Amino acid sequence: MITTPLVNALDLIAIFAFALVGARVAAAKGLDYGGIFLVAAVASLTGGTFRNVFLGQRPPWILHTWLFAAVLLALIVTVAVKTVKPVGRFMLSLDTLGLAVATVSSANYAISYGAGFIGGLVLAVLGAVLGGLLRDLFCQVEPVLLHRETIGTSCLAGALLYLTLEHFSISSAICTISSGALVIVVRELSIHFDWDLPRLTHGK
Repeated sequence: MITTPLVNALDLIAIFAFALVGARVAAAKGLDYGGIFLVAAVASLTGGTFRNVFLGQRPPWILHTWLFAAVLLALIVTVAVKTVKPVGRFMLSLDTLGLAVATVSSANYAISYGAGFIGGLVLAVLGAVLGGLLRDLFCQVEPVLLHRETIGTSCLAGALLYLTLEHFSISSAICTISSGALVIVVRELSIHFDWDLPRLTHGK
């Protein structure tokens, strides 16, 4: 089981990654500095907030207010770069890193507070994808989660692997590295090969 300091470190990495991507999306939509900060905060803190609330715990940003430093840093970087271009390949990779870290962190946190296999699975995916979903809704763009890049599938695969390995008492290092790597591999492959889940098509 991951120790609390490492969970905090993982959360901080994921928060910065999600906040930076959120800030870039908001900047591309022409939001002002306040709007950019709000979207960055929503994108990076919502998943962990709901994860904790469902487990009867206080949100991480209440327990550790220094997490807002990652959001502020994302705003500063976005303003300093002064670009309003759409999110590019590097930012997608950063978002993928955030998904991997958030999936592993949320899965571990869920089972640490007594969630079963299915509950841990749901909370791991929720903790990873909810912020990005709200980010897109706030910026009035079609949510990436719902139509491309197999974001949910990537997180689901990583969470399944983590919880399965944890169930068989595999070392936490192996659980963490292998599960996070699986999220990254599935997402990166889906981006590179333009993989999507099947869709319903309009009949003639």
